[in-house]
Amino acid sequence: MKLWCCLCFNVPDEEQDDRNFPNHMKEDDIFGNDFVVDAVPDAVNADVGNDECYNQFVLLEEMARVMPECDEALNSWSGAFHAEGESSSAAGLENAVAKENRDLSHKRAKFDAEFDEGHFAVTPSSNARKCTASTEYGDYDYVKGSLRANSDVCYDAFTAMSAVEEGDFDSGFVKDGEGDDSDISRGEDLEVRMDLTDDLLHMVFSFLDHPNLCKAAGVCKQWRAASTHEDFWKSLNFEDRNISVEQFEDMCRRYPNATALSISGPAIYLLVMKAISSLRNLEVLTLGKGQIADTFFHALADCSMLKRLNINDSTLGNGIQEVSVNHDRLCHLQLTKCRVMRIAVRCPQLETMSLKRSNMAQVVLNCPLLHELDIGSCHKLPDAAIRAAATSCPQLVTLDMSNCSCVSDETLREIALSCANLSFLDASYCPNISLESVRLPMLTVLKLHSCEGITSASMAAIAHSYMLEVLELDNCSLLTSVSLDLPRLQNIRLVHCRKFADLNLRTMMLSSILVSNCPALHRINITSNSLQKLALQKQDSLTTLALQCQSLQEVDLSECESLTNSICDVFSDGGGCPILKSLVLDNCESLTSVRFISTSLSSLSLGGCRAVTTLELRCPNLEKVILDGCDHLERALFCPVGLRSLNLGICPKLNALSIEAMLMVSLELKGCGVLSEASLNCPLLTSLDASFCSQLTDECLSATTASCPLIESLILMSCPSIGFDGLCSLRWLPNLTLLDLSYTFLVNLQPVFESCSQLKVLKLQACKYLTDSSLEPLYNGGALPALQELDLSYGTLCQSAIEELLSCCTHLTRVSLNGCANMHDLNWGCSLGHMTELPGVGVLSIASTHENVHELSEQPTRSLQNLNCVGCPNIRKVFIPSTAHCSRLLFLNLSLSNNLKEVDVSCLNLCWLNLSNCSSLEVLRLECPRLTSLFLQSCNIDEEAVEAAISKCTMLETLDVRFCPKISSMSIGRLREACLSLKRIFSSLSTS
Repeated sequence: MKLWCCLCFNVPDEEQDDRNFPNHMKEDDIFGNDFVVDAVPDAVNADVGNDECYNQFVLLEEMARVMPECDEALNSWSGAFHAEGESSSAAGLENAVAKENRDLSHKRAKFDAEFDEGHFAVTPSSNARKCTASTEYGDYDYVKGSLRANSDVCYDAFTAMSAVEEGDFDSGFVKDGEGDDSDISRGEDLEVRMDLTDDLLHMVFSFLDHPNLCKAAGVCKQWRAASTHEDFWKSLNFEDRNISVEQFEDMCRRYPNATALSISGPAIYLLVMKAISSLRNLEVLTLGKGQIADTFFHALADCSMLKRLNINDSTLGNGIQEVSVNHDRLCHLQLTKCRVMRIAVRCPQLETMSLKRSNMAQVVLNCPLLHELDIGSCHKLPDAAIRAAATSCPQLVTLDMSNCSCVSDETLREIALSCANLSFLDASYCPNISLESVRLPMLTVLKLHSCEGITSASMAAIAHSYMLEVLELDNCSLLTSVSLDLPRLQNIRLVHCRKFADLNLRTMMLSSILVSNCPALHRINITSNSLQKLALQKQDSLTTLALQCQSLQEVDLSECESLTNSICDVFSDGGGCPILKSLVLDNCESLTSVRFISTSLSSLSLGGCRAVTTLELRCPNLEKVILDGCDHLERALFCPVGLRSLNLGICPKLNALSIEAMLMVSLELKGCGVLSEASLNCPLLTSLDASFCSQLTDECLSATTASCPLIESLILMSCPSIGFDGLCSLRWLPNLTLLDLSYTFLVNLQPVFESCSQLKVLKLQACKYLTDSSLEPLYNGGALPALQELDLSYGTLCQSAIEELLSCCTHLTRVSLNGCANMHDLNWGCSLGHMTELPGVGVLSIASTHENVHELSEQPTRSLQNLNCVGCPNIRKVFIPSTAHCSRLLFLNLSLSNNLKEVDVSCLNLCWLNLSNCSSLEVLRLECPRLTSLFLQSCNIDEEAVEAAISKCTMLETLDVRFCPKISSMSIGRLREACLSLKRIFSSLSTS
């Protein structure tokens, strides 16, 4: 049987917050004998059967999500939804109902097969096995979220849950006749009953914390009984809770088998004395923030099961007499930040003890099994007391005496003799110790932060700790050198050691080293088979580095300004780091010649190494190199390397270059103005940018094109040494699609037209030596049939060459004629190929007869999409009618054309028109229905002309009329009325 469950609650918004009933409990009611039920969830009061089933399912589903152990329980419980045979027929539903009704021995949750508002809908659909919340309710995560209420509020409710016996469950939670067998009379053929056994519910609840148990108690009587089971309340926490002695006694009476108790506050003494007499099974007791009298410690023996005692921030005893802790089974004792004059501990089973930050003046220990002692920051303990306490514990393994300023070497020697198994010692901030004649052979961790007595002579004592794994020597201001041969050392720290100069480590297991802010350090020698990462940043005086580290993969020596060229031998093959992959030498300003021969190096950073003049890399696996700031590099050799891209444009003094890179696809030499020798062997190279390489010759270009036949993009802008012979070498580049010859002295482009048949982009900016006939093969000979973009900006081509080009090369999509002084009026309203001079005006074409107009209509559609005529000083009129076949024109830029007076454009698809800074503009006619942006900034056009122009642009959204002296702020409203589609008008709000 397959069921579809829908949760449809109609609860007003102001009532939804009332569902979390513990939030409505008053402080006076929490620990009282009467349970207040005024804040019971409406869903429970309305129909506990339905909500009971749903909440059980939600809880189980949530448990299955966060704890896989509950998944089996969820599957078992969900199995009640499916009748035998998985039948979706009415008969199958009735059989399932009858089967469930046979067993009424347990408390059962139910839901109705059909519902009114507030009930669940059960639809026997073959493809529906979901349970979703009504959109009115929001999302069933809200219901799940109700189980996660504020922990403090929910936890207070556990006393309210247990205040009423299971049989006294208030009737307010369940309506009369609901939740028992009398429900059968409500139409057994329309409801399905399911049992959630007590054992299964107990197992599920075992995964809940106390706040969720408190929420679960509000579902039904069965869940209340299960959630108050003593198995779930073994640990009672009353930290920072306002609870009376009577209420506490009631809790102890209800849960006498509790094993853990936490109490804090001024009344802890009275409460803990009640606990000792009532809770005989206590194993963990935590107290804090109060005063504990001597009688507590005398009565402590009555808690025979106690194993752990924690007291924090409390006053022990009366402050004068000795406090004694005697217990036969206590294993862990923690007295942190406690105030006591003297303390004696006699616990034969005690294993760990902490007196951290307590101000006692005397401590006596009789704990033969103690293996962990923490007396850190016990400032009042004298040296003799520390010695007596530690030496009385022969099994001691861990000792923390940090911030005990009176500890002496004599105490350490006595401890070393008495505690042969000591493996952890923290003696930080103990200025009187030097480890003279101290022998701790079993020590594995030694922390000596800010120990002023530690010097290089102390290393002799540390060298006897052949089991040492961790050594920390931070802020040892008198330490000058460390030389250790420890086979097990794994971690060493040397931070802020201002006189430290020499580090010599021979330890095969060293895996971590931190050396920082040691300004005098100049020599490091490390031998290790486990070290994988070495960071020695900002070691200004470091000059010598010797490494024998077979596993080292990453090294960072940033800002080690004194490193010399000899460092290259350390990281080359045979230098002791055979698998080094990453090396960072940023801002090592003493490096002048860098030479690496490494088969493992894959990443090298030399950023900011301004003194480097020569670079030689023979690293076949090198994939990344950073040379930012190497602005004095003169010679570079990359043979061989595994680089895929390389940027040397930041090395303006580079004059000799050799590259052998079988995988390189991109090379940038932009700005290498003195580069005269270049040898490139990059068979996969597709992009080469040699802009501003003024010394690059035809011979060098020929050699490059021969060895790099796959080049697709070649930029030779401002390479004046490139001539006809260099262009002839382009025949070796069959895939060339982009060629930039801007700012060159070329005269003849015939090699380009003959050999670059795949060229799509040709840039010829400021090629002032090109003659009027230089581009004739383009429009007369049909050269470069694939060409799409042509840039002739700032050229000297005459008007006739430009107009022939625009007339015949209809396949161009982007043309740039910026700054062309010889270009006059742009008039496409005339027939192509017929020129007639008008007095004082040069035009592209003139149509004077009906035949010419007919001829124009038969011309092919232009592919032009973008036309740039920025800063053309002599253009005065632009006329592009609809018959000009410019239906694909999208962008037209005529800005900075000071003499432009008249613009008449009719383009169906034009969407962007820029006429900014055309100060002479007077006439503007536009029939561009898809124009969205019009820029008229700093134009002298009047508002009537603008209003008439935009009235036919029905899709115009942006209009810029800033600094237009004839358009005032009063005109903005008229412009909006003229073009209703306008969304943005940029105006300087002038009031002319």
